[in-house]
Amino acid sequence: MRLIKILLPTLMLAACSQPTPPANEAAAPSTSPPVTAPTAAEDAPQAGLSPDAVEPSTAATPDTAPPVAGTDSAATPADASAEAEGGARERITKLLGDAAPYESVFNELQRGVAAGDRAAVAGLMRYPVRVTIAGKNQKVADAAAFQRDYDRIVTPALATLIAEQKFDTLFVNWQGVMLGQGEVWINGTCLDKECTKSDVKVNNIGQ
Repeated sequence: MRLIKILLPTLMLAACSQPTPPANEAAAPSTSPPVTAPTAAEDAPQAGLSPDAVEPSTAATPDTAPPVAGTDSAATPADASAEAEGGARERITKLLGDAAPYESVFNELQRGVAAGDRAAVAGLMRYPVRVTIAGKNQKVADAAAFQRDYDRIVTPALATLIAEQKFDTLFVNWQGVMLGQGEVWINGTCLDKECTKSDVKVNNIGQ
């Protein structure tokens, strides 16, 4: 009996010191977890899905592909200016073949017109040659007819245009070489099937 009286206070003290358990261990936390933004990997299409399964980007894209270096499409305004001032030989070679015959005809035309040498100028034409006389286009059949109408074809204004034209600034395309705004055209015709040789002449002249 004495032992019970001794142990009873100890047991009561131990019982009072136990921690109180939480009211509901399964209860959800009072605040919701933070929302995280999807990563690049989460936004990418999953394997097995078509590209249509992902919303397309709204970012603007260029209408055309960027120019490729080394091509005409990559030329800047500065490049175009440089070409206009010194690329006639290169353009002729690229589009028409050997540039030497074109330069030779150009130089002979300038010399002949400057000297008033009708026969020399007439010899540079491809007949029948298209000419402009008094604002009307017509064809001249041969060198004799060209020399007869020389003064009406090669007017002072046209002679000045030819004299002031620089070879390096000639306009060139697949049709030939142009002086001025088209007052004179020089082109070539193939002399063989492979066009390894060509006959370069003036095929249009006049204002």
